[in-house]
Amino acid sequence: MKVLMLNGSAKTKGNTMRALTEVGEQLKKEGVDYEILQIGDGPVRDCIGCGRCTEKGCCFEDDNVNEFVAKLKEADGLVIGTPVYYAHPSGRILSFLDRAFYSSSGSFAFKPAASVAIARRGGTTASFDVLNKYFGISQMPVAGSTYWNIGHGTVPGEAEQDPEGMQTMRNLARNLAWMIKCIKAGQNAGIGFPQTETGARTNFIR
Repeated sequence: MKVLMLNGSAKTKGNTMRALTEVGEQLKKEGVDYEILQIGDGPVRDCIGCGRCTEKGCCFEDDNVNEFVAKLKEADGLVIGTPVYYAHPSGRILSFLDRAFYSSSGSFAFKPAASVAIARRGGTTASFDVLNKYFGISQMPVAGSTYWNIGHGTVPGEAEQDPEGMQTMRNLARNLAWMIKCIKAGQNAGIGFPQTETGARTNFIR
């Protein structure tokens, strides 16, 4: 069992990474492996709705969106972490996720997921809410914790000084591992995923 994590910060050793690592280390204690994929500091294209998605994911291959898609298809769960900019997730992670989910969200269905937001002070719950919407529309069960999955810190390392935030990350990991194990147990007992009804799309309301 393995969880893929996405660090939506351009900083590879910042507070978002610290929070994700706290989740990951607790996952390992629960018997679940993890990998953190860095979004990096290079350019990230927006989704332009071109409709040229491929089996690999997005038609543009000059960043690691399709690497993320391939890894998530094989993973059992997902955690997305973002810093907070102007009470919102980073623009780069939204561009990244728009392309990944637009091209491949059908492949992510029924994988438990969670989001984590880190801020100096405010805007965490708004950012947390934005990221969770990717999961809700993609039939991905959302893992919660004993508080919203948020932490605080500005200078790298400060998130570690937020004991409740770190506790929240560990409890999130426990809950996510439990969900993954329950799904595995259900599959082993012959309980398959729900049947998805498709075909009806209302593009306007009268």
